[in-house]
Amino acid sequence: MISAATAITAPVLALVGPTAIGKTALSLRIAEQYKCEIISMDSMQVYRYMDIGTAKASLEERKRIAHYLIDIVDPDEQYDAAQFAQDARDAIAAIHARGHIPLLTGGTGLYLSSLINGMFDVVKVSDQVRTLLRHRLEQEGRMALHRELMTVDRESGERIHCNDTQRLLRGLEIYHATGIPWSEHVRQQRRHATVSNFSRLLLLGLTCERETLYERIKQRSVSMMCDKFAQETEWLLTQGYRSDLPAMQAIGYRHMLALLAGANDRETVLTALIRDTRRYAKRQMTWFRNQQQVAWHQVSQPETVFATVDRFLEAEN
Repeated sequence: MISAATAITAPVLALVGPTAIGKTALSLRIAEQYKCEIISMDSMQVYRYMDIGTAKASLEERKRIAHYLIDIVDPDEQYDAAQFAQDARDAIAAIHARGHIPLLTGGTGLYLSSLINGMFDVVKVSDQVRTLLRHRLEQEGRMALHRELMTVDRESGERIHCNDTQRLLRGLEIYHATGIPWSEHVRQQRRHATVSNFSRLLLLGLTCERETLYERIKQRSVSMMCDKFAQETEWLLTQGYRSDLPAMQAIGYRHMLALLAGANDRETVLTALIRDTRRYAKRQMTWFRNQQQVAWHQVSQPETVFATVDRFLEAEN
């Protein structure tokens, strides 16, 4: 296990950007060109059995290029940014030991921040607190819990969308377990923690015109709402994974659950999925745009990405 204080001096690449922009396809090309191994930086792809709704790289693609932090926990297990940071550091060390280059790719900004800037230690939450909050989520709904979070931790409440039930529950769990807001835990940790020193980190960002991204999101949403996705979601339910689990309330899964329950027709569900995915992509871009070190590239011009990586690696020599 590599500690947070360990300096990472060999090169590390990261490819970020909003959902549906084309990170997976380009990451595979980069990996083949530069002998990289890929570390998923996606908060949903860690879950086993949840494949279609999380747009994981295919098994064939994962055989072609080694991937890390995909399918590592069950849908009812807790996995957070602090755990990701440790797992990612371990993966980086293993990849470097083989003489390859780690390539982080994904759209979960909090995961990237926890790896680079540090994250507070995992807060232990009792099963009683967790069960109570999930029961309240089911009985009272997301909006009621979001209003409570805004009251006890306004900073986190403004950062977390009411539909992001995983982080919504986490924020309330931390407050009820410790009496201290999540945002304050983060500030304290950043003041005192010694974080990984990435002396050779290249952050690459993918962007495109808004209408182009929206069309990509529409195409992915239409493709996602298929019989296989319905079967995947139904199978999860038959295995005992409750519909109120944070993983099952993620974008895509909560929409399919509404369709399966007969709460809405397919057209209404698809419209909601496209709308919610657009909003999520907008939040992702806002977060990544605030990261000063990201070198942005048009997804339609991948050659500029390769030129940037070439210059970065040439500076190593």
